[in-house]
Amino acid sequence: MEFQNNFLLLSVFLPTFAAVIALLLAKQNRAQRWLGVVAGIVTWGMNIVVLLQVIDGGVQTYRLGGHIPPYGIVFVADTLSAIMALMGSTVMMAGLMYTVHSQEYSSKYPVFVPMFLFMATGLSGCFYTGDLFSFFVFIELMVLASVSLVATSDSEFGLEAAIKYIFISSMGTVFLLMGIAAMYVTFGTLNLAEMGSQLITGERPLLATTALIMLTCAFLLKSAVFPFHFWQPDFHTPAPTAAHAMLSSVIVKVGIYGIIRIQTLLFANEAEQIQQILVVLGIVGIFFGSLCALRTYNAKRMLAYSTIGQIGFILVAIGWGGVVALTAAIIYAVNHAFVKSALLMTMGLVGSYNKEHSTDFADIGGIGNKIPPIIGMIWFVGAMSLAGLPPMNGFISKLMIVQSGIQLNEWLWVGLAVGSGVLTMMYMFSAWQRIFQTKKEVSVTVLEKGEGIVAPAFLISLCVLLGVYARPLVVLAENAAIEIGDPSIYINAVSLFGG
Repeated sequence: MEFQNNFLLLSVFLPTFAAVIALLLAKQNRAQRWLGVVAGIVTWGMNIVVLLQVIDGGVQTYRLGGHIPPYGIVFVADTLSAIMALMGSTVMMAGLMYTVHSQEYSSKYPVFVPMFLFMATGLSGCFYTGDLFSFFVFIELMVLASVSLVATSDSEFGLEAAIKYIFISSMGTVFLLMGIAAMYVTFGTLNLAEMGSQLITGERPLLATTALIMLTCAFLLKSAVFPFHFWQPDFHTPAPTAAHAMLSSVIVKVGIYGIIRIQTLLFANEAEQIQQILVVLGIVGIFFGSLCALRTYNAKRMLAYSTIGQIGFILVAIGWGGVVALTAAIIYAVNHAFVKSALLMTMGLVGSYNKEHSTDFADIGGIGNKIPPIIGMIWFVGAMSLAGLPPMNGFISKLMIVQSGIQLNEWLWVGLAVGSGVLTMMYMFSAWQRIFQTKKEVSVTVLEKGEGIVAPAFLISLCVLLGVYARPLVVLAENAAIEIGDPSIYINAVSLFGG
C-alpha cells in the first residue's frame, strides 16, 4: 500500500499538461494530433502501472499537499477505480490515434485535441477522486469539454445538440449539487472514506436518504438510463467520431461507477431499497434501446440507442447485487467500452468515404463494396461481440450476467435479458447487410489504403483477446467486487489510521 503514488497523480493530470501544450501548438494541427497520441499512450501506460500496483500492494492513494483526510483532496485507486480508469484511458488513446488520419473537419480545429485531453482528465479524475466535490468538478470539466467537441462537429445539428445538452445536463448538476450539499450538512465532510466510516456504524442521519435519492438521480441521468435517456441520441449522434467513441463507451460509465460506489461504500444498508428499481429500469432500457436502434435511420444513431440498451444490462447486474452480479457488471462495462468504441470508429471510417461524411443508411447503403474489406470484417466481428456471440468478449459479458441471475434465481429477468439479445443481433447484422452486402451504385471519396484503420483494429483485437482469454479480466473484476463488498478496505486505506 502506497500513500503518495505519483503515477496516480500523473495519470489524472498528464492529459491536462498535454492539453495546455496543444493549445500553444494551435497553428500546427499535425503536431497537435501526434502530441495527443503520445499523451494518450503515456497516460495509458501509467494506468497500467497503477493497476499492477493495486494488484501487488492494495489500495493506492495520493494526498494533494500532503494533507491527511478528511482534510484536503485525495486520489484513491482501488481495484474498481483502477480497472475503470484503464478502460477509459485505453479508449482515449485509441480515439487520439483515430484523429491522426480522421477526415472530419472538426478534428482539424485547434480546439479539438485540447478539449479531448481535458475530457480525458475529467474522466480519470472521476474514477480516482476520493471526495464528492472533486467528483463534481471533474464531471463538469468532462461535460464542458464534450459539449465543446460536439458543438464543433461537422454535422449541422452539432451546435443544437450541444445547447440542448447544456440545459439537460444542468438537471443532473442540480441533483448532484443538492446531494453533495445534503451530505456536507449531514457529515461536515465530503471525503468518501470519512462519510463511509460514519455510515458504516448503521446510524442514519436525517438527510442521508435524501442525499441517496439525489445522487442516484444524478448518476442515472449522466448514464442515460431510462427514463433519463432522452438527451443521449441527439447529443451523441452528431459528435465527431473520436468524441462519440468516448461518449457512448466510457463517459456514460461515470454514472454507473457512481451508482456502484454509493451503493457499496456509502449506502450499503439502503441498497436493497433501490436495487429492484434498478433492475426494472435496466430491463426497460434494454428493450427500449434495442427497439429504437432497430428502427432508426442512421448508423451512429443506432449505436447511440444501443448504448441505452447495453447500459441496461449493467444496471440489471448492479440491481441484483452480490459478488457474482457485481463481477458481471464490471466485466460488461469494460467489454462494452471496447466493442462500442471500435464500432463507432469503424462507422466513422465508413462515413469518411462518403462525400458528405454522412452515416445515414440512405447514404452509405452498399458502400461496403467500394471500401477496403477489412472495414466490413471489423464491423462483423464487432457485431458478433455486441450481440453476445462466442468466442467474443460480448459472449463472456452476457454469460456472466446469465450466471449471476441464475445463481440468484432471477429467472424472469434472465429470460427477458437473454430474449433481448435477439434484438441486438437483428439491428447489428441488418446494418452490416445494408452497408456491406447490398449491391448498389454509390460514389466514394478515395482515401489512402488502410488510413484510419489502426485504432478500431486495435480495439476489436482487444475484444477478440478478452473473449478467447477472458480469465484475467474475470479475476480482476471478481477481486474488485469482493473488495468493494467490504467498505472497511477503502476506508482504512484512505483514513489517518491507514496512513
